[in-house]
Amino acid sequence: MLFQTDKFFQKDERQISFRRLFRRVFLDDWFIKAIALVITFALWFGVTGLRAPTTARLKNIALNLRVSNDIEVTNSPVQEVDLVVTGDKRKIDQINPRDLVASLDLTEVQAGDRTVQITPENVNVELPTGVKLEEVQPSKIAVKLEKVEEREIPVKSETEGSVAEGFEIYGTAVLPNKIRVRGPESYIKSLDSVSTEKINLENRNEDFTTQQVGLNVVNPKLTLIDTVVDVVFKIGEKRIERLFLVPVQTENKSGTATVVLYGARSILDALKAENLQVEIVKAESGENSLRLVLPAEIQGKVEIRKFKIN
Repeated sequence: MLFQTDKFFQKDERQISFRRLFRRVFLDDWFIKAIALVITFALWFGVTGLRAPTTARLKNIALNLRVSNDIEVTNSPVQEVDLVVTGDKRKIDQINPRDLVASLDLTEVQAGDRTVQITPENVNVELPTGVKLEEVQPSKIAVKLEKVEEREIPVKSETEGSVAEGFEIYGTAVLPNKIRVRGPESYIKSLDSVSTEKINLENRNEDFTTQQVGLNVVNPKLTLIDTVVDVVFKIGEKRIERLFLVPVQTENKSGTATVVLYGARSILDALKAENLQVEIVKAESGENSLRLVLPAEIQGKVEIRKFKIN
């Protein structure tokens, strides 16, 4: 009898303990536990909701056209495209469109006016893992592709300022006088010359050479293979023309010759008609001809503009 009573009390104690445990878990501080449950549910929903696949449009993505080394794009196609992507919403929201570049492969496209399709297959863009490119808009663009060629183009020197008073430029030489330029075929064909950077001539009164002068090419489609030249300037006293009547004496008669010389003023002002000589020269045919002979000290410095026997 005592044994049955003990069993009864043990069973009753277990029921009481269960009630206390139930009350402690579910009823005690029920308000706080309800708030915790709501927060847990919200977090679970937020995480699972963000992981759900979604579709988004990434606007104004920079477009880069990749061409082969001997091809150049010479028109102005669209610079930006829109990308339609799908994937994890959280990862898509973290994408900054300004950090993306869509690269379109044109390396297999031949030169000419072309309309190129833009598809996810021929566009390369770095997207996060789990985000897929579905569509590119616009879906096609018009491009003009030209062959690239290299050609030698003459160089023209550019100057600024004036030489000293009473002086002038006798001549200019560019070394080398041609440089190599690389660019699209139509641009190269229309290029007549390449200009140097401006060289200052202010108050110059003697010969000089400017070395390593830079060259100017305005069109960004053109590339200079040779980038600098040397420019040589010959500068001297201003030149004038002066007329001389030179005595002429032949075997048969005597007379005069009209001579017009061109050279530095100081040289011609100091020159007298009697310093000039007319000599008889016998040609291979046996005929005689007359030739004007300049003094040795002015040879190479004076140009004969006219020589006529009166």
